[in-house]
Amino acid sequence: MPRTIIDCTVPDLSGGRALITGASDGIGLGLATRLAAAGAEVLLPVRNPRKGEAAIGTIRQTVPNAKVALRELDLSSLVSVASLGETLLAEGQPINILINNAGVMTPPERQVTADGFELQFGTNHLGHVALVAHLLPLLRAGQARVTSQVSVAANQGAINWDDLNWERSYEGRRAYSQSKIALGLFGLELDRRSQANGWGITSNLAHPGVAPTGLLAARPEVGRDTDTRSVRLIRALSARGILVGTVHTAQLPALYAATSPVASRGGFYGPRGLGHMGGPPGEQKLYSRLRGHEQAARVWQVSAELTGVPWPAS
Repeated sequence: MPRTIIDCTVPDLSGGRALITGASDGIGLGLATRLAAAGAEVLLPVRNPRKGEAAIGTIRQTVPNAKVALRELDLSSLVSVASLGETLLAEGQPINILINNAGVMTPPERQVTADGFELQFGTNHLGHVALVAHLLPLLRAGQARVTSQVSVAANQGAINWDDLNWERSYEGRRAYSQSKIALGLFGLELDRRSQANGWGITSNLAHPGVAPTGLLAARPEVGRDTDTRSVRLIRALSARGILVGTVHTAQLPALYAATSPVASRGGFYGPRGLGHMGGPPGEQKLYSRLRGHEQAARVWQVSAELTGVPWPAS
């Protein structure tokens, strides 16, 4: 029976090391603050150092003695992902928690990553696949919990196998859904392969519901100069406690999935309110698009080929 969690009590994480992508603002910043408060050393891999320093300042306002540090990462560049992997492998410290949280959403026009992939597929999915692959020795050493942040959009659309990079028929929302379906299938396949090969990694999924984060706000870097009507509506509903969640409640499913001793491997966590858009977090039934084992294995294989990062045979 799926369980509802009113809030999330984080266990003592002292001595552990956590890495959260997209932790310089929004949900990721909230997650980083909670993990730091529980005693973990928290790494914030960021593209914008100034924004990262501001995030550290915000965390230390709540957790004055927080052990938190920046690393460089641009998930839209496989070279940058590999560079972070080299840096952390050289440091040699096991990673105990990895939250694949960063993402971009619905650029109005098709954009591509440094490697030529459609921006959402390349950043939200392939960047995280490559990150996990590069960090696998450290994740194995830390018996890590890997939580991948998907979306209610993973319950819509499909993987566009005939045009993964949306070169012929770009539509931002469909491309976003694809990126989150692919990431979810990868996260579940990671858990299955870990069990089969004795990697010692636990992998599960979370989604934040709908909340007034910055994903749909003005983002000049993705070609959106003004806030969308959607985010303005979400802000108004959230402020009135109607239907959708808040930035605080949106962080709780991933927080529980990443830290709770009883969170299920291969489990899926999100808000339990109407439409799973808001409300207290709990375990949920997997979206239909995330249930296919053959599709997950295909995502794994294709993603490994596209990123060019090898996985161990065992």
